Amino acid sequence: MTQIHPQALVDPASELADDVEVGPFAIIGPDVTIGAGSIIGPHAVIKGPTHIGCRNHIYQFTSVGEDCQDKKYAGEPTELVIGDDNTIREGVTLHRGTVQDRGVTTIGSGNLLMCYVHVAHDCVIGDQVIMANNTAVAGHVHIGDGVILGGGTLVHQFCRIGEFAMTAAGTVVLQDIPAFVTCSGNRAEAHGMNVEGMRRRGVDADVINRLREAYKTVYRRGLTLDQAIAELSTDQSSCAEVQRFLESLKSSQRGIVR
Repeated sequence: MTQIHPQALVDPASELADDVEVGPFAIIGPDVTIGAGSIIGPHAVIKGPTHIGCRNHIYQFTSVGEDCQDKKYAGEPTELVIGDDNTIREGVTLHRGTVQDRGVTTIGSGNLLMCYVHVAHDCVIGDQVIMANNTAVAGHVHIGDGVILGGGTLVHQFCRIGEFAMTAAGTVVLQDIPAFVTCSGNRAEAHGMNVEGMRRRGVDADVINRLREAYKTVYRRGLTLDQAIAELSTDQSSCAEVQRFLESLKSSQRGIVR
């Protein structure tokens, strides 16, 4: 049976699974769906259209599914879609999309969004992402699976961060970060591959070495990005991970961090 605190306000037009818990003073508006096993903390505010999957824990003082801050937004019924098994800590703000883009902000599954993280309109966040305290992601940003953003990371609108990339605390990201690359600084600079992160995920040592060589091709040999892409594209012995690194280079529209 749904456990709704008597001091919570839950709109009858919302849809909550039978075992959802809602804390005191939480506000859940119409056109909100929340899946089984989810916990909504006290004073959380969830505005629709928002669709939340199963086993999510949304802590106190969060603002989920609010209108975006884009000045072009004119009240259109855009969406926020959240997957399963996410932990969304205190003070996090997640905004819906805009009709100028996809119309939906998407958060995947298994993510940890620490205190005071902000995810703006039309972002796409993958799975198993960690965003540490006070990280702010501007509109239209795409973040791949397994990315770790250190505390206070700031990401410019339209940037893309490839899978398993990592930023240090206080990094300011103004261009795309290729898959597996570690960055730090204001503005962000590349500092090698996320070797430790890959080791923790059980990536084979030979794969890590191949990624290191691919990194050197892009960052250490004085080649232009087009030249590096051409060389990596002709490597017949490259593995799937190097191919994903290569694809993140090819898909960049803002240029990559250097």
